[in-house]
Amino acid sequence: MKITATKIAGAYIVKREPFADERGTFSRMFCRRELEAVGLCGEIAQMNLSTNRYKGTLRGLHTQFGDAAEDKLVMCIQGEIFDVCVDVRKDSPTYLQWVGETLSAENGIGLYVPKGCAHGYLTLTDNTQVLYLVTQYYTPDTEVGYRFDDPAFGIVWPMVPPYIMSEKDKNWG
Repeated sequence: MKITATKIAGAYIVKREPFADERGTFSRMFCRRELEAVGLCGEIAQMNLSTNRYKGTLRGLHTQFGDAAEDKLVMCIQGEIFDVCVDVRKDSPTYLQWVGETLSAENGIGLYVPKGCAHGYLTLTDNTQVLYLVTQYYTPDTEVGYRFDDPAFGIVWPMVPPYIMSEKDKNWG
């Protein structure tokens, strides 16, 4: 794995480095030792899979707070997404800044989203699958969200407006 810092403190691009031969490829998607070597948390509480039928589906922006605050390692294992991390930590030097990255099964790129940052993504193809490794259990009463088009963030999405969103995501303040 190749781990590269982004402009958001604690957020990293995690790229798989596949080994290829006549059979196909093999790559490591998670390595606690490699994450801990750069100061990231390697303890995983849950692994989640999100499937999305249609291009233009937006999920997010979400985070959890308090004891349920979580780090996430997000990877697209089928299709392609535009993945976003927004720093909503008021004491952070990158408060309200965002990073976005195209994740796909083919490019092998994942995004490590630290505690206190909001996360969301937009599907760029039909039939996407997104794998999340998270360091805390989902706790609904600690979840907060933000609108994808909040002017305080100024996120430049590759497709606006999104075609499909949950009612919850449409109604975040």
